[in-house]
Amino acid sequence: MKHPVDVHVGKRIRHRRWMVGMTQQQLAQKVGIKFQQIQKYETGMNRVSASRLWDIADALDVPVAFFFEGMDQPDGDAPATDNEGSVRRDILADREALELVRSYYAIPETQRRRLFELARVLSDVA
Repeated sequence: MKHPVDVHVGKRIRHRRWMVGMTQQQLAQKVGIKFQQIQKYETGMNRVSASRLWDIADALDVPVAFFFEGMDQPDGDAPATDNEGSVRRDILADREALELVRSYYAIPETQRRRLFELARVLSDVA
């Protein structure tokens, strides 16, 4: 049976890999394992050891803690809320949001900052 922590960590690996535009094969090569093992990690079928998670974090350029972010959020029927009572969504579960973030970081930095400021102004107006 899959442990919820293993499933969560696997999802975070998959989302980060996808955000940086890396294939399972590419990640596997960087870590020194077969891509099938990455598949098993991403589905939570296999538990990721601490040393392997360290290598994956290094390959994906994130701290190890990244893979555990959101673990304290309930995943039951009730949606998680922030301190003001607004519903929080798991942005990593939204493919459109992931595509937007990926595209955003593909823009050169100076243009990206301008786009960010435009988005900030538009969201304040709405």
